[in-house]
Amino acid sequence: MTKHKDHLKGLYAITDENLIPEKHFNQIVESALQGGAKIIQYRDKSNDQEKRLHQATILQSLCKKYKSLCIINDDIELAKEINADGVHLGKDDNSIAEARKVLGNDAIIGVSCYNDLNLAVDAERNSADYVAFGAIFPSPTKPNAAVADLDIISNAKSKLTIPICVIGGITEINIHQVVEHGSDMAAVISSLFSVNDTKDTAATFSSHFC
Repeated sequence: MTKHKDHLKGLYAITDENLIPEKHFNQIVESALQGGAKIIQYRDKSNDQEKRLHQATILQSLCKKYKSLCIINDDIELAKEINADGVHLGKDDNSIAEARKVLGNDAIIGVSCYNDLNLAVDAERNSADYVAFGAIFPSPTKPNAAVADLDIISNAKSKLTIPICVIGGITEINIHQVVEHGSDMAAVISSLFSVNDTKDTAATFSSHFC
């Protein structure tokens, strides 16, 4: 694994087993990459370990082909097994120190901080490579998630040196708001993987970071 911190910018696509049919996983993920996704997080909450390993391996290969980053949601061991670029941790997952011990110093470790700036400050202190805030808008994927104010981006920029990602309800209509507030990355699920043309949609999102 190689740490490409300069790649922690742009469209951050997150897969969803409910939006991406298993038989079209390869095609749809590649479309997102062709459209300009710079980071793709493999997120699958099922217990089908064989499927998870198979899809994560495909994703890692595609990310390498398109020179994008492959991040695994929650699962440190899976990230290690497929030699992913890193892992993303939530509040109920392993600690940054545990992930660092397994994956090494070169791994990219991201941390969900929800609407709590103090969590982000602690994450940076504990060697996180980026932090994520959200839901930044009401989210169809997590309708009960607390909504973070857009000002949390600019506030975080004044206190942190690591890149900032925002997630939750981001669409082609409102993405300009998170970019204008200074977010380095926009994480998108529904608005990217529930459309007919993932490639064109990814290109539209990506254009805001040019």
